[in-house]
Amino acid sequence: QVQLVESGGGSVQAGGSLRLSCVASRYITCMAWFRQTPGKERERVAGINMNNGNTYYPDPVKGRFTLSQDNPKDTIYPDMNSLKAEDSAMYYCAASPWWAGSVDPSTCTPQHWGQGTQVTVSS
Repeated sequence: QVQLVESGGGSVQAGGSLRLSCVASRYITCMAWFRQTPGKERERVAGINMNNGNTYYPDPVKGRFTLSQDNPKDTIYPDMNSLKAEDSAMYYCAASPWWAGSVDPSTCTPQHWGQGTQVTVSS
């Protein structure tokens, strides 16, 4: 079992920035961040293949969110810039081992989840 520990959530004004972090208890091939608001499905907002560094960002966050990795520490850092009110959500770190199927950061299926960290953007 892989443990994921998130940190860095909080409140910020629109246009501001936040940096989250997710530490995995051991190396795992694909890591991603999802977000969810009440009544909506969880959506992927960033992903990275920890082996080759390939990243994925969907259109709503492309150009504003950047994911970096620190492999020796099995950690990923999403830098979220130019935040909007619609970015407010609970953010979850997720991880997928190589044997779970796809290791593409846009499609890897999470096998492990963090506890979530709240991001609130006020307009």
